[in-house]
Amino acid sequence: MKMNGIDFETYFKNYPDEKGFYGNYGGAYISDELRKAMEEITESYFTICKSRRFISELRRIRKEFQGRPTPISYLERLSGTLGNVQLYVKREDLNHTGAHKLNHCMGEALLAKYMGKKKVIAETGAGQHGVALATAAAYFGLECDIYMGAVDIKKQAPNVARMKILGANVIEVTEGLATLKEAVDAAFAAYAREYKDSIYCIGSVVGPHPFPMMVRDFQSIVGIEAREQFVGMTGELPDAVVACVGGGSNSMGMFSGFLNDPVDIYGVEPLGRGTMLGDHAASLQYGTEGIMHGFNSIMLKDENGDPAPVYSVASGLDYPSSGPEHAFLRDSGRVKYDVVDDEAAVDAFFKLSRLEGIIPAIESSHAVAYAMQLAKKMGKGSILICLSGRGDKDMDYIIERYGIR
Repeated sequence: MKMNGIDFETYFKNYPDEKGFYGNYGGAYISDELRKAMEEITESYFTICKSRRFISELRRIRKEFQGRPTPISYLERLSGTLGNVQLYVKREDLNHTGAHKLNHCMGEALLAKYMGKKKVIAETGAGQHGVALATAAAYFGLECDIYMGAVDIKKQAPNVARMKILGANVIEVTEGLATLKEAVDAAFAAYAREYKDSIYCIGSVVGPHPFPMMVRDFQSIVGIEAREQFVGMTGELPDAVVACVGGGSNSMGMFSGFLNDPVDIYGVEPLGRGTMLGDHAASLQYGTEGIMHGFNSIMLKDENGDPAPVYSVASGLDYPSSGPEHAFLRDSGRVKYDVVDDEAAVDAFFKLSRLEGIIPAIESSHAVAYAMQLAKKMGKGSILICLSGRGDKDMDYIIERYGIR
């Protein structure tokens, strides 16, 4: 498939380029000292990513520890409420630790062991990346520091407890809005002090090169499995693929399996309370080009050009930028990006729970909500949704704020 001069048959050979750019987006806007650390990570990754030993070990871990492949489930009852469009979900909620995050955390921790590092450092919003990295650290015998905003610590108490039980040091961040952006700030600062003995395991397809590429590569297993499974179940490709987008790791993993296929692809951002700046985190919809956290992408800015305050009911989506590859795919026209507000996401949270017996993460509920809307417009066909995580972590917060519907 070709679109706007981009050949998606050879896409992964060409993007990113040697400097980590997807068109205008990406790169590594960091200090000279951190640049050396990133070059070490890049060299190590390219050395082992084609290694039979590394690939074999990662495959063994995925099968024996993570429980991969995760299945696809047909949503018969939910589909029946929407007309003739059939909905399916890729069940990353059934991946060990309850979300897609372990896919790249096990890979990053394995890389850390190869590099001789003693500690892994990360940020987390919804807590799923923190839990996944704490799990990987326990598995490989590494120290683990997780930086988390004070607001998210309160919202995601079950995941905070899980991280601590797994042996991670959870460090509360109180600066600014005390959410995901501030957690990333603090984690970067810590890594700058400790990079000789540690590795920063970024939780999405964001940050300086090589992390957007590495996380995409590790997460591509989601799309690879999903494509094969869907064709095996139905004998054909889905008409549409849908996933939520914050930084964009679950969606980039899912989309990777379908970029060269005649399939419509939709990324769903959080509209939150509405379109006013500070009421949402829909950077691709309302942002402009800018640099933060070491990479160039599309970001939401305040009147001074700095990262704007953002909001979403989903802690894992409240980030003022998006992965550089998502910005590139948006500009190319290959992926369409749209929004879903809090109310629609919460409605989807309860509908999927009641009709299918699956309690989704509130992040994933954005994708489910959009697929429900899309089904009514399509009239017929099939939609495959990336159910990026389970909703155990969200239940107390949703009940407290919205009650039981």
